[in-house]
Amino acid sequence: MLIVMKHNATSQEVQGAVSTIHAMGYQARPMPGSQRTAIGLVGNDGRVDKARLVGLPGVLEIIPVSRPYKQVSREWREEDTVVPLANGTVIGGREVAVMAGPCSVESEGQIMEAAERVAAAGATILRGGAYKPRTSPYSFQGLGVEGLRLLARAREATGLAIVTEAVDPESLDSVEEYADIVQIGARNMQNYPLLRRAGRSPRPVLLKRGLAATIKELLLAAEYILSEGNPNIILCERGVRSFDTETRNLFDLAAIPVVQSLSHLPIIADPSHGTGIRDKVTPMARAAVAAGADGLIVEVHPDPSKALSDGAQSLHPEEFVEMMAQVRGIADHIGRPLVGPLAGARQTV
Repeated sequence: MLIVMKHNATSQEVQGAVSTIHAMGYQARPMPGSQRTAIGLVGNDGRVDKARLVGLPGVLEIIPVSRPYKQVSREWREEDTVVPLANGTVIGGREVAVMAGPCSVESEGQIMEAAERVAAAGATILRGGAYKPRTSPYSFQGLGVEGLRLLARAREATGLAIVTEAVDPESLDSVEEYADIVQIGARNMQNYPLLRRAGRSPRPVLLKRGLAATIKELLLAAEYILSEGNPNIILCERGVRSFDTETRNLFDLAAIPVVQSLSHLPIIADPSHGTGIRDKVTPMARAAVAAGADGLIVEVHPDPSKALSDGAQSLHPEEFVEMMAQVRGIADHIGRPLVGPLAGARQTV
């Protein structure tokens, strides 16, 4: 429920409404706007006595929020959320952000080369897994904290922001110490203790859609994070399971405009996991940008044939350069250019 205050409501009247909401046993989320303040009421099951609120001084109207996800819905907040990063990248604004790098951090040489190559091609965020939740317990599980340290060195050398995955509340402690964005992977989309912990993190959260999750379930997972106080959430469409085996997943392009109509949160696309096939990544990256994605996250490895994970879907650096040229043309055409290259990044590969 939203309590919309009059444009000339005083700070005392706003505080009076907040105090009344608290007295009713609910939480209040004041949201100052350019014209007036709205106060979100959370913790309710839809059966709120509006009579206690509608007559308060300074209250203009009461608006029910019909969606099961409240704070992530456009009913709650009409304007788009934008997520700023320390290196100047903004996700959810007019520009399209690109995250790129290997599936896993394997060595200092590998991650440094990957960082330099993707920065030179125009990416502003480096992806790389230090903790890897794998289907098989015998697969490479990542370097852990050492991988995080290597990512931090790559950031120092290139200026790229860092996005990397936390797999449980304990690893999130380490990830938020080193990374600029905490990733919650598809397998953990409904790991509620992890979502709640991410909601208390000072870092933005990249939340990937689960392997068989509906859009409603994705938005409810985001609601867990936002309900704990973290407003900086980036959603990610990365494909869902289907009956067809020609690609790794079914890349649901329609989810991008659907989410944008339902939620104010930015949404990026992962054509690498969405297809699982190297030569399908660039076409789907083009399509995702054309569909209105706020960004891309793409796997790029200096030598995919030697990758310890997801080599089959990782682009060669030269292929990433070509992909960037193609998506840049589409982004420019629809009036949403790619985020500009980092200052000092080499422009050759």
